[in-house]
Amino acid sequence: MKTIKGPAVFLAQFVDSKPPFNSLEGICQWAADLGYKGIQIPTWESFLIDLDLAASSKDYCDHLKGTINSYGLEITELSTHLQGQLVAVNPAYDSMFDAFAPKALHGNPKARTEWAIDTVKKAATASKHLGLNAHATFSGALLWHTMHPWPQRPKGLVEMGFEELAKRWLPILNHFDAQGVDVCYEIHPGEDLHDGDTFERFLAATGNHKRVNILYDPSHFVLQQLDYIAYIDHYHEFIKAFHVKDSEFNPTGKKGAFGGYNDWQDRAGRYRSLGDGQIDFKTIFSKLTQYGCDVWAVMEWECVIKSPEQGAREGAKFIADHIIEATQKTFDDFAGAATDPAQLKQILGL
Repeated sequence: MKTIKGPAVFLAQFVDSKPPFNSLEGICQWAADLGYKGIQIPTWESFLIDLDLAASSKDYCDHLKGTINSYGLEITELSTHLQGQLVAVNPAYDSMFDAFAPKALHGNPKARTEWAIDTVKKAATASKHLGLNAHATFSGALLWHTMHPWPQRPKGLVEMGFEELAKRWLPILNHFDAQGVDVCYEIHPGEDLHDGDTFERFLAATGNHKRVNILYDPSHFVLQQLDYIAYIDHYHEFIKAFHVKDSEFNPTGKKGAFGGYNDWQDRAGRYRSLGDGQIDFKTIFSKLTQYGCDVWAVMEWECVIKSPEQGAREGAKFIADHIIEATQKTFDDFAGAATDPAQLKQILGL
């Protein structure tokens, strides 16, 4: 068993043009004051990290790490969720996902994909320079628009889709392997890796690449009505990162999992601040601890009702209260005795 690290916070949803959320020093002080011990850094925010420089300069990474450490914080992982998304984009989504790439690449899907692959590779090198062993990202999606099989999917389509997805990711995975860093895919609606079956398809398509791992976020599984507790039993050996985010699913006679194209607050499935949703975090923390998952508990705020400031204030304590100090002894050790082979035979009647 292993004690989960934390609490930590994913900074992406808190970045703002106003202090303290517009500078590295300001956001670090804010996080530390709330009781957080770690931060997950979105690499597309250049004021938090210069990814090009981090990939080329160990000195820069040492300085960056030193600055963050001076606030009593650790870097949990770097995130390339937006850039990872662009590794694989179906043309149906080209115009919408162009916003994740530099303007010079808009309207040029081939160049955008090449940029995304190169950028995620840079995050691998930067992670090594920072002494990190796990990285958070998205897989991207070529097949998501066929999620519901109508019209019927032609035979071989899914297999070809995962072959192509693996083809694009294998050079990245190999680079991560050379850096000694695991790639943790957030299993998420909208990605080709969105549940257990799709994770297994991708793993097989990469030849069971050892750097293919999971960022576990139970909130997405509630919206899919997937057993998020049993998921840990199936995939605990792959869980190398953890987002602590709550959600709820309240279907009606008018809407269910697909949501009726409604805004977030009007959907049957929606994300909530920690403790306000339906997720059994006590069991989740117990399972992850029991299986010895070496992860940071990273709060991700996405709530349709509560403010991010309140969510962050409450989230640090919520996580701290759920972290289990893994026991190093058995509760009935006091009643044990030295092993005596003769006594064992006597007990067995031998």
